[in-house]
Amino acid sequence: MPACDPQANTEAAPSQPPASPAPSRSSAGILLWLRDLLISAVASVVIITFFYQPVRVEGTSMLPRLEDRDRIFINKFVYHFTSIQRGDVVVFRYPRDPEKSYIKRVIALPEDRLRIDHGRVYVNGKLLREPYVPPEYRDNRSVAEMTLPPGDYYVMGDHRSISSDSRDFGLVERSFIYGKAVFVYWPARDVGVVR
Repeated sequence: MPACDPQANTEAAPSQPPASPAPSRSSAGILLWLRDLLISAVASVVIITFFYQPVRVEGTSMLPRLEDRDRIFINKFVYHFTSIQRGDVVVFRYPRDPEKSYIKRVIALPEDRLRIDHGRVYVNGKLLREPYVPPEYRDNRSVAEMTLPPGDYYVMGDHRSISSDSRDFGLVERSFIYGKAVFVYWPARDVGVVR
């Protein structure tokens, strides 16, 4: 019977690194959650930077739809594909101080003929239907007939009696308009599409 000498066998088995334990289900779940969180954060940054931007309404010139301190999303990309339409609620740099932004409704487009007679707005000779302006928010101001130059827009607030708009600061150049108000997300009672 051969003797069992532990030192007799001089050939060593190839060394293998100890097997690493398989990741547990909880750590794999955390990694997947972190990955999804990172993807969501990157997507949010891209969407906010290039498409939508949250802004806060300051003032009451867009009552009754937009109230002071409402938080809304504006679409910054839409006007790269579509033209600005009469009735759009737009955000633009204030012509007298481009550091400030205003939000108003587009009333007349480039090359439109506009006249305001005691608060009634006429565009191209026709009375403009304005269901967004309640009777109690109307005023009696008048503006002599004008034809808008190419590239300029006439904007007004929905709360006509208190709004500072194109009747005061003049026309807004296309290059100053940088977004369309699309959705109120806060406060909850005001949530909805901006029309």
